[in-house]
Amino acid sequence: MKNFIIKTLITAVAVLGASYILPGVNVDRFSTALLVALALAALNFLVRPLLILLTLPITILTLGLFLFIVNAIIVVFAGKLVTGFVVSNIWWALLFSLVVSLFTTVLESILNPGYNKKP
Repeated sequence: MKNFIIKTLITAVAVLGASYILPGVNVDRFSTALLVALALAALNFLVRPLLILLTLPITILTLGLFLFIVNAIIVVFAGKLVTGFVVSNIWWALLFSLVVSLFTTVLESILNPGYNKKP
């Protein structure tokens, strides 16, 4: 539970940081970024496996690159669910998902260096 809370806070900071960098993405305040982080976690848990299953042929055909589009679709869904979080189009959503992934990786490695290491 503690790891989920820390990971959610790190993702919220990454969402806020990505919104400052990318002009096609807008987040009103930190509480909205926290809601976006929770929405992304819920959508990744519930909707992403179904989307991956439905798009399996095109994912295999593109050697897994279509998963980037699946991530962008999840971000667009989060934009529809959370008021105060606006994504202009799917290309900004794709770039947003890449930037948030990069930010969360860097922040997690700085804040908890031994977390991702295998025993």
